[in-house]
Amino acid sequence: MSALPVFLHGWGLHGGVWSETLAAVPGVAPDLPGYGGMPRPADYSAESLADALAGTLDKATAVVGWSMGGMVALALAARHPDKVARLVLVGTSPAFVSRPGWPYGLAPQILADFAQALGDDYRATLLRFLSLQTRGGDAAREVTSRLRQTVFSRGEPAAAVLAAGLGLLRDDDLRPLAPRVRCHTLVVHGGRDMLCPVGAGRWLAQHIPGACLALHERAAHAPFLSHPVWFVERLKEFLDG
Repeated sequence: MSALPVFLHGWGLHGGVWSETLAAVPGVAPDLPGYGGMPRPADYSAESLADALAGTLDKATAVVGWSMGGMVALALAARHPDKVARLVLVGTSPAFVSRPGWPYGLAPQILADFAQALGDDYRATLLRFLSLQTRGGDAAREVTSRLRQTVFSRGEPAAAVLAAGLGLLRDDDLRPLAPRVRCHTLVVHGGRDMLCPVGAGRWLAQHIPGACLALHERAAHAPFLSHPVWFVERLKEFLDG
């Protein structure tokens, strides 16, 4: 690749969540807008975050996005094709919440409960959300512990940013963008993902032209943490192919 891959984190976390992957695959992992002191767009959507990120990229590169970061990466590839040479979507859904015609999302009430709890104790709510990301997969307790150690290592994310991110997850529906992606795309998903059911990954692989699916049947929402060797092998094969 002509530039280092860019790794995008998920809701409530920061670029540091990719540290283990970056040790094997050199790249950069910026904080998304609103995190780590980065300015927060007034319109907090996957598309507005993608537009803000596009302004920081001076050449086409590989973009690896996880969860909410995957939604941003999908929007970036569709809206700014000159910035994305290859696309990797990890534990990503084009529509995080289920809705008519879309059965592969989280129940709306679950996200509504998180949003309500956020105002009462956002630290506890964030930690509970992290636990949900690992439930059902291999090494769930170990991965949850590592996420909890990582989440506040760069300070605490602002409650307003967390609330805006939940709004993004609740409202954004990026299905119309999938056919507009023209770069080589790899969809990485866990068969036991309880936040973004595997049907969402299969849908992306079917609707992004030429996309391939790498599925780990025993992984949950964060296969790059629960099955790092498998993930790095799939990633290197794709980036070097």
